[in-house]
Amino acid sequence: MITIQDQRREERAQQFKQLTECSRCKPMGRLLRQFWQPVALADSVKAGGAIPLLIMGEELTLYRGDSGALHLVGGRCAHRRTLLHTGWVVGEEIRCIYHGWQFDGKGACVNRPAEANTGMPRTQIPAYPVKEYMGLVFAWMGEGEAPEFDLPRKLHLEREGTLVANGRERWDNNWFQQVENSLDAVHVSFVHMALTVGPFGAAVTGAIPELSYEETSAGIRQTAKRSESNVRVSDWTFPNNNHVTVPGLTPDDPWIDVFVWMIPNDEQNTTRFMIYGQQPGASEEARARFTDYFAKYGKYDPAEHHDELFASREWANPEDTFVGLTAAQDYLSIRGQARITAREDEILGRSDLGIVTLRKLFFRELELLEAGQPTKAWRSVGDAAALPKQPGQEAAA
Repeated sequence: MITIQDQRREERAQQFKQLTECSRCKPMGRLLRQFWQPVALADSVKAGGAIPLLIMGEELTLYRGDSGALHLVGGRCAHRRTLLHTGWVVGEEIRCIYHGWQFDGKGACVNRPAEANTGMPRTQIPAYPVKEYMGLVFAWMGEGEAPEFDLPRKLHLEREGTLVANGRERWDNNWFQQVENSLDAVHVSFVHMALTVGPFGAAVTGAIPELSYEETSAGIRQTAKRSESNVRVSDWTFPNNNHVTVPGLTPDDPWIDVFVWMIPNDEQNTTRFMIYGQQPGASEEARARFTDYFAKYGKYDPAEHHDELFASREWANPEDTFVGLTAAQDYLSIRGQARITAREDEILGRSDLGIVTLRKLFFRELELLEAGQPTKAWRSVGDAAALPKQPGQEAAA
């Protein structure tokens, strides 16, 4: 017998499912495609090279022409559907390995050698504009003309003297769980005390914060007040980017601005792209330490360590107390929810104000999209005001 409670649970499950979907035919997929999204590290493809990508459920080929310009086209040849990245880059075009069909950077077929190029059909594969910014490749995968490259710009990173590094992590769970984690300030007091306490956990401390949230022109500003002298602020940018600050690699190093994007590959896999900016004024030793650290530890993939993390719950890399440790701690909690969490079975409390705020915002935008009405015109906050540091153990020094 199906009870009213069962029916309500199923209704909640269907509502929450909207948050996790990312394909072009789903409302969330259409919403995400209204924004520039990072799709790759810029140094992952060299001139004359090509790599496969899976972004929001769509197979793609990213290649760099002989000129060094990047092109993003469909993942498979229009002829017999083999993967294009296995072929050759010819000038600014890419040729399929199977029968030599050749496509330009706009996705048009320009050569069918085995057909003697007679009666060339108007064969087209998808193609999207791309832009390199601070070591990441961003793509616009929406309909019509691409908007101004506004929200992805981070003015902190453009200040003279800022040192920049990049990161990429592959996670085997749904993207929206990671977005929600960005607006969950309370988790820091617990999750980042696990395995071992690094400089980030020590600075924030295990105190329970008072929470407040403000919708901005770009997204949501989150404030977590643990004491009068320990106030942590983060700026989350719609739909999937967060900005936080963390301690430097040593107590004397400048703090680091961290910008994180959560990009759905499909509904059960996510890539996180990061830009790290060491604030200006660092010594030569601190700058060298920053560069060396990210060259060695900057691309930790927690999913590759799934079994050992969940089995041992120990941190075996004492030299990596930032990127790897933070990712491993978050992975245990977020992946521990299952690959797609059952939100219909949650019991939320007052500490989940950020989660509630975030979901209401997304449901508002999805409802507008479904009704054929304009969604909010999200714009950059337009300044580079520094986020405050948390004193943590520094307060006792």
